Amino acid sequence: MNILITNDDGYNALGIKSLVKILKPYGKITVVAPKYHQSGTSMAVSMGLKPIAVKKISQDENETWYYVDGTPASCVKYAIDEVFTEAMPDVVVSGINHGANSSSAALYSGTLGAAKEAALADIPAIGISVDDMSKVPDFSAVEKHFPSIFEDILKNIDKQKYGVYYNINFPKRSDIKGIRTGHQGVMRWLKEFDPFDKGIYERLGTSYKDMGISALPEVEEGEEVFVMFGHIWDDPRNTPGADHHITRDGYISITAHNIDTTDYAEVERLNALGFNKNF
Repeated sequence: MNILITNDDGYNALGIKSLVKILKPYGKITVVAPKYHQSGTSMAVSMGLKPIAVKKISQDENETWYYVDGTPASCVKYAIDEVFTEAMPDVVVSGINHGANSSSAALYSGTLGAAKEAALADIPAIGISVDDMSKVPDFSAVEKHFPSIFEDILKNIDKQKYGVYYNINFPKRSDIKGIRTGHQGVMRWLKEFDPFDKGIYERLGTSYKDMGISALPEVEEGEEVFVMFGHIWDDPRNTPGADHHITRDGYISITAHNIDTTDYAEVERLNALGFNKNF
């Protein structure tokens, strides 16, 4: 099996190294990951004639590493165009993300943006995240439980269905109760712009360089500086099947997404209301 691995935390992140260790027994590994941290880039690509640096970091018979100075989706595009020139990878796995990508976070996630890019190319795709944003997250639960999940997903993929990708979130706990399939939950961030202070990175157990920031801003006269952080508001319409409630309750959540975001029921409702007209 030819496995393409990427992420949005950068090629030096601990999560991607753990993922490589998990998946090595399953086949030949190719890592094509961002040079720098790329959280929140969703499915953005590095366009606008932006020069994109690429480096092959290492290679042996069963494991090859590249970095791409671009977004996670750009990494998948590069891999498909320039690395897998003879045949597509059998599966793309993105992660392990430092922090959950459940609920509304799935819309912004660079981890899932890479999975979407793979699904666009009709390649089976999985994004993996753990609800732990510490500098040294505990990936032991992923290492224990993901192999069987990976095997079951690949064994049961509906090859006739286009555009599916799988979003797997692990709770931050050692006593995981089990696995639940669910749906994307609903939540929002309120008051997202917090005044910036240089101590925020140390308080979060990280550094600005680890977050993909090359230098702290030089503030011009009249400017205010903020960071997007936010405070979570959990929508009361959520059900127990919402993915972030599943992980909150101590289970691994598996959500099947699709790159086709059409609301077919709403299309039918509009048709019934007479929106289809001839002029």
